[in-house]
Amino acid sequence: MNDQIHSDGSDHEHGALGDAEYAEFMELAAQEGFDPEDVEGAIGEAGHGPLPVLAVVGRPNVGKSTLVNRILGRREAVVQDKPGVTRDRVNYEAEWAGRRFRLVDTGGWEQDVLGLDASVAAQAEFAISTADAVVFVVDATVGATDTDEAVVRLLRKAKKPVVLCANKVDGQSGEADATALWSLGLGQPHPVSSLHGRGTGDMLDAVLEALPEAPAQTFGTALGGPRRIALIGRPNVGKSSLLNKVANEDRVVVNELAGTTRDPVDELIELGGITWKFIDTAGIRRKVHLQEGADYYASLRTAAAVEKAEVAVILIDSSESISVQDQRIVTMAVEAGRAIVLAFNKWDTLDEERRYYLEREIETELAQVSWAPRVNVSAVTGRHMEKLVPAIETAIEGWETRIPTGRLNAFLGEIVASHPHPVRGGKQPRILFGTQAGTKPPRFVLFSSGFLEHGYRRFVERRLREEFGFEGTPIHMSVRVREKRGRKK
Repeated sequence: MNDQIHSDGSDHEHGALGDAEYAEFMELAAQEGFDPEDVEGAIGEAGHGPLPVLAVVGRPNVGKSTLVNRILGRREAVVQDKPGVTRDRVNYEAEWAGRRFRLVDTGGWEQDVLGLDASVAAQAEFAISTADAVVFVVDATVGATDTDEAVVRLLRKAKKPVVLCANKVDGQSGEADATALWSLGLGQPHPVSSLHGRGTGDMLDAVLEALPEAPAQTFGTALGGPRRIALIGRPNVGKSSLLNKVANEDRVVVNELAGTTRDPVDELIELGGITWKFIDTAGIRRKVHLQEGADYYASLRTAAAVEKAEVAVILIDSSESISVQDQRIVTMAVEAGRAIVLAFNKWDTLDEERRYYLEREIETELAQVSWAPRVNVSAVTGRHMEKLVPAIETAIEGWETRIPTGRLNAFLGEIVASHPHPVRGGKQPRILFGTQAGTKPPRFVLFSSGFLEHGYRRFVERRLREEFGFEGTPIHMSVRVREKRGRKK
């Protein structure tokens, strides 16, 4: 592990590859018959880190999901001719004119609403706060409503670049309706028919001007600030108690009632001679009778914390069975690409029988994060609390680890020789070479002679972990298949 190279957090035009390493890699790619532009694109995709985020917002039934499908070029978002079909924020990866970005479809925003509708509005507000730019969709045939005016005030407060989409303009006759939307004060309205595709290209050109090339990284040692740790988990697992215990004082209100913490609390805490920023996100339930909305608030708070953090410490109540909600929170942290530590709280309350069954549950229900460091703690008594910081440091080390391309390819060569891909349809695809294009989390791109099955990719990831560690971090792996020679003209 001593010769592993750690990223310094700086951006590079070749992903994480230095100039000399990149030149050597491109020469290798040319020898194997890969198109240079294809290879550059694959490294760019794998090494890009987070993509800029575009949120699509507006009141219900103005055609947001139809517009999202039009931008994606495929039917992904659910479309129905009645308001309120989209409830959650839904993420997609999109591309226009060679630029890639993340597209967020939101539920319709309405003012003065309660219950589920209120949680949908909160989702949209959160989407705006985390986006790099916003497409505000207005129904040009109806014109600007009071709700649209309220959304405009929200957008002005957020101070994000806004592209105004005047939707449902199906022909020349609707252009005047679109022009009337100048009154919103958001600049030029772009007349669009998301149903038929009219005007979407011009609108997307304006979107690219509004979007940054890449979002600003708001965490990490590159900025010189403390490492950010999110405490996440379902209600009442002891997140606030844990924060108080590591701080050695009552920083956060603790109550047996789930959802005592209403807003995320950032605390600077010194542990082991290092200052960490802990983000407590227990706040979930607003009103007990609005149970349907509670899940949305839970998702919002957890997503907000994970978005701001480098490491997600996922608290799980070991006295209860691992729930679907626990698994959902784990998946959220993995998909966000954060370093992960699993903390099993209330460990001191377990008897031998419960410990036995918990171990079986962990093997089956949390198999997807078997690589995550695990600590068994008690937030009340402080048991094993000293093991938390070493686990966090281990996860950060794995998250930032980079393998030099030469060493990686020697390792891949050994894998191909000892465990070749199974023959399928008379052909045997083979990994030709690869590189690690990025860190935080580690992102690999493999170049192969044919399609690699999912099971074989999992095998390669498992062997990578056995050889190089990567403890506590998800690994992103993409595969680029060599096109048959002579296919490109």
